[in-house]
Amino acid sequence: MAVRVRHFVRLKLRLTANGLRAQSWRMVLFVLGVVFAVFGAVAGYAAFSLPGMIEEQRAAEIVMPLGGALIVLGWMFLPLLFFGVDESLDPARFALLPLRRTALIKGLLVASLVGLPALATFAGTLGMVHTAARLGGPAAALTELVGVATGLLLCAAISRAVTSAFSTALRSRRARDLATVLLAATAALIGPLQFAAIAAAECADWGLVGTVADVVGWTPLGAPYSLGIDVAAGRAWAVPVKFVVVAASIGLLLWWWSATAERAMLGAAGSGRQRVASRRGPVAELVPRWLPATRFGALTAREMRYWWRETRRRTSLIIFAEVGVFLPVFVTVAGDSTTAPTGTLAFVSALAAVTLANQFGFEGSAYAANVVAGVPGRVELASRAAGFSVYAGPSLLTITVLVGVLTGRPAEIPALLGTVAAAYGVGLAIVLPMSVRAAFPLPDTTNPFAMSSGGGMAKGLLSLAALVGAALATAPLHLGPGLIGDAWLWLGLPVGVAYGAAAYMIGLRLAGPLLDRRAPELLATVSAAQ
Repeated sequence: MAVRVRHFVRLKLRLTANGLRAQSWRMVLFVLGVVFAVFGAVAGYAAFSLPGMIEEQRAAEIVMPLGGALIVLGWMFLPLLFFGVDESLDPARFALLPLRRTALIKGLLVASLVGLPALATFAGTLGMVHTAARLGGPAAALTELVGVATGLLLCAAISRAVTSAFSTALRSRRARDLATVLLAATAALIGPLQFAAIAAAECADWGLVGTVADVVGWTPLGAPYSLGIDVAAGRAWAVPVKFVVVAASIGLLLWWWSATAERAMLGAAGSGRQRVASRRGPVAELVPRWLPATRFGALTAREMRYWWRETRRRTSLIIFAEVGVFLPVFVTVAGDSTTAPTGTLAFVSALAAVTLANQFGFEGSAYAANVVAGVPGRVELASRAAGFSVYAGPSLLTITVLVGVLTGRPAEIPALLGTVAAAYGVGLAIVLPMSVRAAFPLPDTTNPFAMSSGGGMAKGLLSLAALVGAALATAPLHLGPGLIGDAWLWLGLPVGVAYGAAAYMIGLRLAGPLLDRRAPELLATVSAAQ
């Protein structure tokens, strides 16, 4: 029997239903996902139908291409930054089946559209069809409906292609893999364009915003969402040209995805160079000389090696480095350069700690070794935080110094470092107990961005809770400059470090005994079959 697209869809629905019946927490997350999806769909429909309701042709020409471009960019970056992609149908599981590559890609693409994000996106963008119908009649509405459907295919294709490409690139143990650098550089270039458009809209320079919208309307990002408005404006000749642009982009993305998916199914990993034999013993060679020869030092060395070599963890490090550098620097350059963005730096510091929100989920059943060895909870958590801080600490230090230099106030750098230390310590204090109580399993796949059904929602909720908690807990530090004036420039560093260290110790003291009690349950949770 030939394998059709419907077989992939039925398999996806069957696996999703079985997963929801197996564990109650997935059902709760699914219901929350439905609520957020309905809210997003209603808000999107209202926003995109507004130009048609007020019958403003130019407003529609601005809102629809730019709004569509933001949707496509969201599908591109949100899976990388927060939610991952649902791989209930893991491509690697089809490696031994006699399936043609085209049939596999088509089936996986259509199956990826059977989910809440795709349904919410389609329902929200139907507001564009309503606007096209009000401004251009049935012909414009039908054309816009085709464009919205094509745009949804573009969103799914670009999301899968980008995450699959990152998965393939990051599998190699060479940290400076060229593909990873190029992809990160591309992401860093697209982000400023998006923020530039938003900044232009906030300044009410509608001429500039209209120019940007016209240009975006001819790119693959906004072309599918501007087809109906072109018919309404009497530019029907532009419809086939834009459709060819979008169709060619989808074809290239699917070709890219098929190439990377095939390599992902093979699971080949590059081998590193052979190292020269050391005079130290093989066990001692695994622990750096600057770490103590204790259980804490050995576990910290292990965490350092895992964060650098394991695919999922290295992905998190690269994404944090990109966001951590881009966000504060952009806020500094685009905003008031005379004031250091302490709030943004605190957010980035808390975002670094959020990376550990599901730290046990990275290991899965491998965590059994630590449970059998009887590692105390406080030692376990302290070593994990220390191993991650080896990479996060220098990054946060570099970002803070860079922001202080760009603002033209290098004297504020010590106070900024205090804020960063406090936010990072508070973030760890919130995340450590959360990682024990709210851990969830990750799919056994080579894709570092893969999430099982409900996993993306769980990751997003954990991140949001930790960020909000860190923001509230570090709010008193922002009052320091106003209370004691210039003295805060030097008191900010010791006060911030002490504040963050105290918060971290409190969180560690709470999470350590909790891990001792829940270690078997935690192992069962992160080892659950996907």
